[in-house]
Order: sequence, then C-alpha cells, then structure tokens
Amino acid sequence: MAFYRFSLTSIFLMIHIALLSRSSLAADPTISYDFKLSYITVSPLGVPQKVLAINGQFPGPLVNATTNNNVIIKVYNDLDEDLLLTWPGIQMRRNSWQDGVLGTNCPIPPKWDFNYTFQVKDQIGSFFYFPSLNLQRASGGFGPFIINNRPVIQIPFPQPDGDFTLLIGDWYTRNHTALRADLDSGKDLGMPDGVLINGKGPYRYNTTLVPDGLPFETIKVDPGKTYRFRVHNVGTSTSLNFRIQGHNLLLVETEGYYTVQQNYTSFDIHVGQSSSFLVTMDQNATSDYYIVASARFVNESIWQKVTGVGILHYSNSKGPAAGPLPEAPSDIYNQWSAMNQPKAIRQNTSASGARPNPQGSYHYGSINVTDTYILRSLPPSTIDGKLRATLNGISFVNPATPIRLADLNKVKGSYKLDFPSAPLNRTFHRDTSIINATYKGFIEIILQNNDTRMQSFHMNGYSFFIVGMDWGIWSENSRGSYNKWDAISRSTVEVYPGGWTAVLASLDNAGVWNLRVENLDRWYLGQETYMRIINPEENGETEMAPPE
Repeated sequence: MAFYRFSLTSIFLMIHIALLSRSSLAADPTISYDFKLSYITVSPLGVPQKVLAINGQFPGPLVNATTNNNVIIKVYNDLDEDLLLTWPGIQMRRNSWQDGVLGTNCPIPPKWDFNYTFQVKDQIGSFFYFPSLNLQRASGGFGPFIINNRPVIQIPFPQPDGDFTLLIGDWYTRNHTALRADLDSGKDLGMPDGVLINGKGPYRYNTTLVPDGLPFETIKVDPGKTYRFRVHNVGTSTSLNFRIQGHNLLLVETEGYYTVQQNYTSFDIHVGQSSSFLVTMDQNATSDYYIVASARFVNESIWQKVTGVGILHYSNSKGPAAGPLPEAPSDIYNQWSAMNQPKAIRQNTSASGARPNPQGSYHYGSINVTDTYILRSLPPSTIDGKLRATLNGISFVNPATPIRLADLNKVKGSYKLDFPSAPLNRTFHRDTSIINATYKGFIEIILQNNDTRMQSFHMNGYSFFIVGMDWGIWSENSRGSYNKWDAISRSTVEVYPGGWTAVLASLDNAGVWNLRVENLDRWYLGQETYMRIINPEENGETEMAPPE
C-alpha cells in the first residue's frame, strides 16, 4: 500500500472539514501532538544501549486528553525499520483504521510520517501507547495516555493533590533486534537484566546487585496529602508486583473503569495492564521510602536482580531510604491464594464513568451469549522448522494487505474467516485465520492457558467483563462460578499457567480488532488473531471510511 504525504496545513484542513461534517464531533475539542521516533543512547542499567525515544524522550511524552476529545498525533518515523504505534484500551469507536497493528494498518516506512486521527469517545482512565512491530516495545517507544473526566462528571473519590505516572517493566540490555534474533533462532529470551521505572534503573538498595551511579526515579510528595499513582506494566514478558514501603495502595481504576475501592499492601500488575491507586502520605518521614516493582511468579532467589526500585521522598524527610526492601507476597507456591487478588477486583457499579449514568447500568449478566470461543495457548513448538506460538493450533501470519483494506478493494485470499471456536485435533500450522464475529453479538471468550508461564491477553477496540477465573480446564459447568453482577471491565487480563479466564464482550464496535497475548515473545511468535466485526447493513454510520 502506498503512503501519501500532505502538508500539515492540508491535513488539518481535511480533518476540520471531516469533523464539521459529523455533527456528533463538531463541538468536541481537538488536541494535537507531533511525535518523532528515533534512537538515542542511554544506560539505565549501566550498559550503554540504543533505545526508542519520542522527541528525544525516553519514555515518551504524555498524551493528556479529556472524554470525547478528538486526537491528532503526527508520527514521523526516523528509525531504520517500519513502525506502527498502537493505543491499547483506546477503543477507536468505528475507526479500526487508526488502531496501529499490522492487521489494520500499513506500516510507516523509515523517513515517512502518518497522522493518527481518532476520538476518545465515551472513555476515561489510564492507558499507554507503544510501537507494535517486531518487539520494538522492548527497546522503548512507549508513553502514558490519560483520558480525564469531563468537569460535569464527578469522580468517585476526592480530587487528589497530585497525579503521578509510573511506567514499570522488565528490561534487557540487548535491544529488540538482538532479542528478535534470539527468537528467530529458536532460543528463549532468558531472564531480563532488570526492571525500569520511568526508564530509570534501581536505587542502590543493595551494593552487590545494583552498580553505583545509576539514575533512579524519585517521587516528591508532601506529608498528609493524597496522590493518584497510575501504574502501567510496559515490559516485555514479566508480571510485576508493585508496592510502596509503609503505604497502602487504594485501588480506584483499571484501564478506564472505576473499581470498588480496596486497600492493598502490594498489587500484581501483569504485562500490558494499567491500574490507578490513591496513596496517602501518612507516615512520619523518618527516612525516604522504597517504591518497588519486582518480578512475580518466578524463582525470586534467582530473579532477585529483576527488581525496580524508586524513591518516595517526603518534603520533610529526615534521610535516605535504607535497609531491606518491603517483602513481596509469599504465595508463589500457593496458587489459590495468588489468584484471590484479581478475583476480588469489582466494578464500582454506582460510579459514573465517561457518562453520568452509573457503570452498573449495563446489566451484562442478563444478556444471552451468541458465540463462544475457547482459545487455548500452549508452549511454543516447531512449525515449518521455526519456533512458533499458537492459539488453537494456529500461529498467526500477518496479511500482506490489512484486512479491511482487502475487503474494500476486493483482494482475494488475504485472510481466512475460519478461526476455530475451540481447539481442534490437527497438526499445528501457520495461517492468516481470523474470527468471523457477529456485529452486535455478545461473545464469550475462554482463555485457556496450557503454557507454563503467566500470560496477559488484550482485545483492541473493546473492554470486556472478566466474569470467571480458575485453575484447571474450563468446562460448561464453570459458568456456574461466573460473576454476573459487578465483574470488572478492562481490556487486558491475566491468565494463570494451568488455568483459565472467561470474559464477555458486547460487539458493538464495527471494524477489525486484534486479539493477542501481550507477552512480547509469544506475540512475536504468532500468538494472536483478529475479530472481523462488520455490520451487514453498513451505510457509513457504524464504520468510518479509511483515511485519505
């Protein structure tokens, strides 16, 4: 597919005309950003390495929007390889053309630019963006994306005294091209070299594990005040446990939905997930306090270096942080206990979200399911001489022409609408097989993790209700344990190894939407598919036209 380049003035003119032609958008403000992606050299773990920066920043800048804003982000690719940015959790209503994955977008070639133009329709919450191609996120290119409530919509807690974003994630001192080469040769990525917090290495809490002189993140606060912490796991493949020494974490939001407020001393954040906490500065500040993000569901004695440490600094602090880190949960060998935390997260059904009506006004538990898909993941296996990862025995091959573009231009054979609704007893293979989903249907998806690792799954274009989670093999009898009243809605969910997670989603957003594992190694090896959701009576009202 060819890209066409216009002057920025002409692009804004076209967008202005387009917005005026849609009365629903005409009154909504527009915010604009210019992103230039390039390489810079940094040493977050003491080893110089090239990372992906945006406008010279690592991590990238904040996109700060308000419900219903129109967003224009001009992305210039100054890398030496193709690029796409994706916006997980941003639902791109009727507009999968802007989703930033290979099934929906042509990549941006080096030295070219592209304008992402979309509306954050009826959304609020904490998200992040990142480059979606070829493990690039393992080298950076990510940044936070906040959608604020409109002033007329009250948030379900007192206005915080400040707002902090923490981008946490496992990190390798090998860049994404080296990691890619390892996977292409059949190797595992191995243990990460550390964990970064906002692109910085750990505070030197241990003179053996942490070299001297590393930059580390410091959060400055005042005693007695309450702050909102938006925490995102932007890493490659490792679940992390987040905690702040001596302070409770009051969970209030996950990926755009307010939760029943619960206090935690530590909280698991899996790859691709985002959560918001209120933290009150109620300690005596005899010293600074540790902020910790450590590897979870691993052998911690071996993975001890895979720990990110920042500092919470009170304005009246009497000295630096010292001593051991606050302990991580000790339930690694008690699988039932570990799953209790995500199962306890509930949606605040009385709070308003992006609209004044309560979040609980949508009674998902009383809707009849129209389709059920059981998606089984297994450890990677060899297909056609290469190590590949699969869903239902299929390792996904990206189409040469994006799926909806192939539809509009009647390109035959670009993909197949034959993705199986359950695992089949057949030879594993590579294919461009996608789900033929029903527009305005109500889908049940069972994520069955028969792999040996914790996995996170994400659905672009939607959020889903997490109605069930357990160990073993899902069966129809498992539906008896579903939460049909106040299940949390989010767009990325963990699936424990040897367990399953069940989600429900109302398919009212026409387009083609990626359904994938968020662990970058498995995603790169083919563990994904797409849902094609098309209104058979499409008249331009339920799906936008492709960009110019």
